[in-house]
Amino acid sequence: MSNPFFAAFLLALEAQKVIELRLVRIAWGGAEAQAEMVSMVGEKVVAAMEAANTLMTGGSHDDVITRYRDLVAANVRRLTA
Repeated sequence: MSNPFFAAFLLALEAQKVIELRLVRIAWGGAEAQAEMVSMVGEKVVAAMEAANTLMTGGSHDDVITRYRDLVAANVRRLTA
């Protein structure tokens, strides 16, 4: 993507959908809510470590944003299935 600010803006918009879907799932409660909360925390830890690794090995911020957008898209697919 040519403009990194545009990619970051899209990530922010796309992440809002995941937040909405997760909040709905958590609000319903039960085992699915518990599993979603555990999954959510684990995903964030792994994504942060992956981002740090990308930057430490010479990757760009655009690489990190692109990967985060892929992860967000995967979450939207999973939560809307």
